[in-house]
Amino acid sequence: MIRIYTIGFTKKTAGQFFEALRRSGARCLLDIRLNNRSQLAGFTKRDDLKYFLEKLAGMEYHEVPALAPDQAILKEYRQTHDWAAYESQYLELIKSRQAENAVEMRWLREGAVLLCSEPLPAKCHRRLAAEYLALLKGPGIEIVHL
Repeated sequence: MIRIYTIGFTKKTAGQFFEALRRSGARCLLDIRLNNRSQLAGFTKRDDLKYFLEKLAGMEYHEVPALAPDQAILKEYRQTHDWAAYESQYLELIKSRQAENAVEMRWLREGAVLLCSEPLPAKCHRRLAAEYLALLKGPGIEIVHL
């Protein structure tokens, strides 16, 4: 069984975040955020996160911008709060990018965690990305939200 995990860092302490990753048993974290270098990312700022993942969870870090939303889609969603439109636009964007080709099957077989900032997956692109990958990468893929 292949599992695709997802996690958001907002509203989690560093301890909660890294412990959830460690307990998952996943070997790779796939950073699918548009803004992963911002000071607002706290302990998940790209360069710090790569170090922490290796030292605290024994995980690889991979940046996967093909699964990140673009600024225009985010801006429109922040103005309208129309989740259905955001979902449609985001899925069309990653489909046009053929984002599935940016994710190695090895990462999925070893256990991959899709990272975003939102605390819950319901209205987050990491859930959409996980569902998209599960659909295109083959049957028998389970999605687990940490």
